[in-house]
Amino acid sequence: MGGAVPRPDDFPAIAPVGLCGMAVRFADRLSEPANRAALAFRAALESEGRDGVEEVSTSLTSAFVRFDPLHLPHATLETHLRDMLAAQDWYAAALPGGRRHFRIPCVLGGEHGPQLADAAEAAGLSEAQARDELCAARPRVLTIGFAPGQPYTGELPAHWDIPRLKELTPKVPQGALVVAIRQLIIFANDTPTGWRHVGQTAFRCFRPEADEPFALRPGDEISLRAIDAEELHAIRERDDSGLGGAEVEEIG
Repeated sequence: MGGAVPRPDDFPAIAPVGLCGMAVRFADRLSEPANRAALAFRAALESEGRDGVEEVSTSLTSAFVRFDPLHLPHATLETHLRDMLAAQDWYAAALPGGRRHFRIPCVLGGEHGPQLADAAEAAGLSEAQARDELCAARPRVLTIGFAPGQPYTGELPAHWDIPRLKELTPKVPQGALVVAIRQLIIFANDTPTGWRHVGQTAFRCFRPEADEPFALRPGDEISLRAIDAEELHAIRERDDSGLGGAEVEEIG
């Protein structure tokens, strides 16, 4: 990333969350540098193994620390967090290691992506252009949320900053690919949504039977391989791993 990395005003900031939590916020809206900062800061905290820190997680632009205040006083932890923030430019930090790239087969459009044409129009694209752009993209898993293992990925180019629908779609299936506000989600379960349903995968984001139930981690990257409905059916018939035919490679 060349040149100066933009910093939002008044950030980073530290805020208490109840009696045993602290949030380190890097922005009040999504940006690549703010998400990068949150992921890198979380990894640094985890690598310390600091006594009294019980859990570290991230949202789109923040790192959350859950701690035992009987062993780690609020003031001590806040001082340590401020010292960490001052030690380097987290907005330009390297992404944490252990990241992977998942190339996921996906049917785009048609009955398996019934709102692709609508999403393309909102983005100022033809349906064919939308397919090409979605398959060319390689968005990062920004955070996991809403449902177990469910990834929010992004950011897509600025013209994909399309709004959510005004009315909910009553249900989209597990593995559905949806889009809004420059982000893609693969749904972990059947669910109602206001995001546009543009494609369908056989990928299972949440696999409770697996040693690692969440298939994706923040910092991973995904891309799409366009397939037809017949190949999707064949993948479902033969693939019991939950990966939905995805190819996986280590990237960091």
